[in-house]
Amino acid sequence: MSAPAGIPPRPAAAPGGARAPAAAPRAPPCQNGPVQNQMQFPFGYGLHLENYSDSSGHYPQVPHEAVPSQLNNQYVADYHSACYSIPVQSVMTPSVGPSMLNTQQLYSGAPHPVESAGGLTQGAISSASHLHTSVPQSYSALSSHYSSSTSSSVASQGFPLSSGHYAMPTVSSAVYPNLSYPSMSVGSPYGQVFTSQSLPAVGQFKETNTFPDQSSTVPRTLQQQVPLGYNSTSWSTSDFQSAQDNFSRNNTGSLAKASNQINTDSSHPVSQNVQFTKPGVETSVVSSAVTSSIRTPVGDHLTEPASVPSNTQPSESLLQEGMQYGGYINNQASSAPAPLSSSSDDEEEDEEDEEAAIDSSSTTSSASPVINNYDALEGGGYPETNSAASSPAPTPQTSRTPKPFGYGYPTLQPGYQNATPSTSAMQPSNPGHHSGFQQYPQYPGVNQLSSTLGGLSLQHSQQPESLRPVNLTQDRNILPVSPVLAPVPNLNSDLRKLNCSPDSFRCTLTNIPQTQALLNKAKLPLGLLLHPFRDLTQLPVITSSTIVRCRSCRTYINPFVSFIDQRRWKCNLCYRVNDVPEEFMYNPLTRSYGEPHKRPEVQNSTVEFIASSDYMLRPPQPAVYLFVLDVSHNAVEAGYLTIVCQSLLENLDKLPGDSRTRIGFITFDSTVQFYNLQEGLSQPQMLIVSDIDDVFLPTPDSLLVNLHESKELIKDLLNALPNMFINTRETHSALGPALQAAFKLMSPTGGRISVFQSQLPSLGAGLLHSREDPNQRSSTKVVQHLGPATDFYKKLALDCSGQQTAVDLFLLSSQYSDLASLACMSKYSAGCIYYYPSFHHSHNPAQAEKLQKDLKRYLTRKIGFEAVMRIRCTKGLSIHTFHGNFFVRSTDLLSLANVNPDAGFAVQMSIEESLTDTSLVCFQTALLYTSSKGERRIRVHTLCLPVVTSLADVYAGADVQAAVCLLANMAVDRSVSSSLSDARDALVNAVVDSLSAYISTASNLQQSTLIAPNSLKLFPLYVLALLKQKAFRTGTSTRLDDRIYAMCQIKSQPLVHLMKMIHPNLYRIDRLTSEGAIHVNDRVVPQPPLQKLSAEKLTREGAFLMDCGSIFYIWIGKSCDNSFIKDVLGYPNYASVPQKLTQLPELDTLSSERARSFVSWLRDSRPLNPVLQVIKDESPAKTDFFQHLVEDRTEAAFSYYEFLLHIQQQICK
Repeated sequence: MSAPAGIPPRPAAAPGGARAPAAAPRAPPCQNGPVQNQMQFPFGYGLHLENYSDSSGHYPQVPHEAVPSQLNNQYVADYHSACYSIPVQSVMTPSVGPSMLNTQQLYSGAPHPVESAGGLTQGAISSASHLHTSVPQSYSALSSHYSSSTSSSVASQGFPLSSGHYAMPTVSSAVYPNLSYPSMSVGSPYGQVFTSQSLPAVGQFKETNTFPDQSSTVPRTLQQQVPLGYNSTSWSTSDFQSAQDNFSRNNTGSLAKASNQINTDSSHPVSQNVQFTKPGVETSVVSSAVTSSIRTPVGDHLTEPASVPSNTQPSESLLQEGMQYGGYINNQASSAPAPLSSSSDDEEEDEEDEEAAIDSSSTTSSASPVINNYDALEGGGYPETNSAASSPAPTPQTSRTPKPFGYGYPTLQPGYQNATPSTSAMQPSNPGHHSGFQQYPQYPGVNQLSSTLGGLSLQHSQQPESLRPVNLTQDRNILPVSPVLAPVPNLNSDLRKLNCSPDSFRCTLTNIPQTQALLNKAKLPLGLLLHPFRDLTQLPVITSSTIVRCRSCRTYINPFVSFIDQRRWKCNLCYRVNDVPEEFMYNPLTRSYGEPHKRPEVQNSTVEFIASSDYMLRPPQPAVYLFVLDVSHNAVEAGYLTIVCQSLLENLDKLPGDSRTRIGFITFDSTVQFYNLQEGLSQPQMLIVSDIDDVFLPTPDSLLVNLHESKELIKDLLNALPNMFINTRETHSALGPALQAAFKLMSPTGGRISVFQSQLPSLGAGLLHSREDPNQRSSTKVVQHLGPATDFYKKLALDCSGQQTAVDLFLLSSQYSDLASLACMSKYSAGCIYYYPSFHHSHNPAQAEKLQKDLKRYLTRKIGFEAVMRIRCTKGLSIHTFHGNFFVRSTDLLSLANVNPDAGFAVQMSIEESLTDTSLVCFQTALLYTSSKGERRIRVHTLCLPVVTSLADVYAGADVQAAVCLLANMAVDRSVSSSLSDARDALVNAVVDSLSAYISTASNLQQSTLIAPNSLKLFPLYVLALLKQKAFRTGTSTRLDDRIYAMCQIKSQPLVHLMKMIHPNLYRIDRLTSEGAIHVNDRVVPQPPLQKLSAEKLTREGAFLMDCGSIFYIWIGKSCDNSFIKDVLGYPNYASVPQKLTQLPELDTLSSERARSFVSWLRDSRPLNPVLQVIKDESPAKTDFFQHLVEDRTEAAFSYYEFLLHIQQQICK
């Protein structure tokens, strides 16, 4: 093949980790506030104690396929009578064959251990024999998602092999390093899980502590009695959960206590800059000028005796008075005894800071040892010292045994009580109270809900709207006219204003149950949905030499901490009392001194800190981008190369980075081609390596070049590439060797690899064979090959993750490409996946346009490198399962080689200990990353929610969209680990269980009707829509790659985008008016009402827009008014509208202006620019539109009304 002009012909072929950080130590038990007499109120919302039941409720499996009526395919006039009619009762009593028995329940009346195989909550299914396995056995059963893969070993990186979905043991917060995790099964997608004892040491990551291998024997789980006639598996975790507290803490070894002896008499204010940035704009933040006494260098650590007492230890009397400082009653948060600063060797070993290697949270009188360990970046426990920051000793407290549910608990949760604060708490506790402190106001502490939520007593208020009973079978119009918003937590106005936006941080339950037993009764999932790096319109950026954090659990100071006085604050997660650093006394916004509670960190639940060098293991690396391009015959013929090169040329100057940004290119077919773009060359040089079995880098120093220095050569290459391979006849694809070369090239710095692939890899390492049999696609019982065929791509991803490199995949294929295997390269390296089925630049212009728009967003959006993320929560709660694209470095630390604004995550939670000592719980996520400009930053989100004791209150605070998204993530794991049919059954059982539990506990509801609280009225509809998505639906129309991509989207998309994919929004747009319109940037935006996703709402005389998230469909009825077609589409009549119209013309008509304004408003609400596709009534593309009408019957699924009848039938059994 001859090379084009400007590039010489092809020359002859060239011859030839990290240690898991210790979790935060368990704080000594503390009473969060003085014991107060409970005010007894009648049970709220018409519920009675005797109506609570603890039965698990088992229901037979839902058939995977309905038996639809024989309907013809011709549409009737109203599109309704043929597909939306109330069936006779016989339709809803399908026979259940033997294979449909033994349905796995999602929730049972007992607590759910992680290893159980009872439902989606566990992420995996095992046979009944597994119910009696010990804990070590269960770990291997947890994640055997890919039976054909083998566990990989990445000893070169020293990282434990884990996965993007890591089902973690529900151990208590004792000492994670003491747990010795066994090796997982050969089929595990995660390989082996190591602890800090067994992690191999690696290069730049330094081991500082060692722990003896200790194993704990946990009693076997009990098999719960199942009522006669049910074939459901259930479980009990009473023994398992009680055994968690017995894990040994007998760590040996010691960690030297260090303290920087410096002067604390500084009284100079501190200058600090706080800036508010807009999305996409990198903000340069001027370092704060700190005028203080001597700062001891980080490397200097002085050892102090463990027995030296603190000279400034506050007395108990002074502490109690300080709790009332400022005239506010910290009746719970501030009055509970806090753990004393411990200097024991055992505790110091357990408390390792994985974010900062320097003391950044306490006074200037002491500093902490620098722990040079990468896992020590982003925060766990902290080595404590006996310093002036020491807190009072905890008050002895007797252990309390949780009472059985329904007995001895307050009848109303604190969020709805109208409690009167005790007047005695308003007064100083003794005459030692210092009156010299300046009185200042503050927001209520995190545990003052009972005194600040007055006026919400159920005795004086009506039933909340969220608990209004809705008869689902009779109320046909449950869909609101406007998009569903996230429920607002039941907090007082001050806390509500300070709380984190639900777009960033959202919980499935905005009222947290006080106990696991109460959560089990509700039959609802508990978890978090995160969008941590999303684009923000306003973000407080803070730079300071001191980032204030709790010395015990390493929580960042936030709006929900309690200030005891000017010098001390109490952590809202572990309740430890910490000192306020001198620098924090100065407020840079008001330029005032002595008001730490007015600092921006305490006024904003979402902040971003500019981190110092203490949060780095190496200097920030430049932004490095490597593009790996398929140039085989299929790829070139599809025409994607022209679009990619053109997009790169247009956005080359917009790539995130600085003057150090580097870029490189690799192409491949049956060989691997490199490009020398070294500055000084007159033209790019192609270097070919034909030995794909032993690929190497021909000129390592000239393949990744500085973007600015070699820009002209890069442009020459991009202009030439589309024509270089235009006459190729090479049909093979050596993707694996190309990726191996890319890994070698990127390893020194890390960065981002963008892979463009158009077919099955057919040569070299990682070659794949077609596994899809179209004849088996119609099977509704078993969908095979949802897991990878080889572990090559997973191993490669783990290697890349260890070198801080993420792999993004663009799959442009017209035939099966085994996305189940290829997706592993992105899933385990924190990359992202783009999929363009049947891609062709001319035959499928819609896909070509989508690729172009996706690339523009992809190349220019914000990016974070070398990121780690940790989620912390109030003591008593635990996180046990993560969902998303990442690598689990330790039990609670996620490694993200790259993080982007479009990535979402989900986590499952459980309640390990009763939350009786608190009325509020908090969650905090910290994302530590390197910006494209080379700054180390920490983005922190904090969410606060009330604790409730009533089952009615749990239902009142249910977030149905968050619950459905979490269940969708769990169902994906169930599909891969067990089967698609099990995942579908568990989704249906989730609806049956939750509604059954609600009905059984409400005395005033008819048991024979299908009733749901208003908060859950959309639950059955959303689950039915989920069952009809490509990821979970049955029938003959879903290709395997399409199904896998839908599952990948569920696991990686944030909630706001995922919900549009599950349940699109339908609007009628041929009658847009200004009534109810909103004004956005001098533009009038119509607000048409939402329509049901049913053909019942369609009419041939109208035009409808369906918002599916990544694509807009505009369906034009055959008899649509010609004035709309002319004024909006620009064509005289319906017949003249082309079949492949992908945009609305700009016409000078009122109808055109309104339609374009509405579409633009929808587009502006999301980062990706959706493709618009106009569909005529008789167009073949109408199938894509009608498949989203989820309320109608499809080829193998119920209509919405049939589904409701089936749910009712299961509940009444």
